[in-house]
Amino acid sequence: MLCSFPECKGEDKVIQPPGDVIAAEGDTVTLGCTFETSAAVAQLNLFWYKQEVNDFPKYILRRSSYGGDDNAPEFHKDRFDAKLNKTSVPLKIQKLQLSDSAVYYCALRPTVTGNSKTLYKNLWSKDNRKLHNIH
Repeated sequence: MLCSFPECKGEDKVIQPPGDVIAAEGDTVTLGCTFETSAAVAQLNLFWYKQEVNDFPKYILRRSSYGGDDNAPEFHKDRFDAKLNKTSVPLKIQKLQLSDSAVYYCALRPTVTGNSKTLYKNLWSKDNRKLHNIH
């Protein structure tokens, strides 16, 4: 099949809002991810990955339009969850911990990734001494 460039469809796109997220220990954050795809709605597979400094991306979870949702064992659903909507799959992280500081990637089927979202935590101890502000 041949087609000219302006008439071809099928480009998949993942968009993560630019900028960093700064939150405190114990907070809940939601990282946005919207997507455009030519795939049938019944065939959607969206993924979230976490990448720490000097490390490779680690699989967090998969959400699909046909069921079979999955979380990696170390990313329990009670803290890391995502709901797949028609054009988005925001990642909700609850009860933030220092170890959650990282770059988070949203991916479609799992090769098309959006801009990364960096999660910063400005952590304070119980007596209000500043602990960390890292990513």
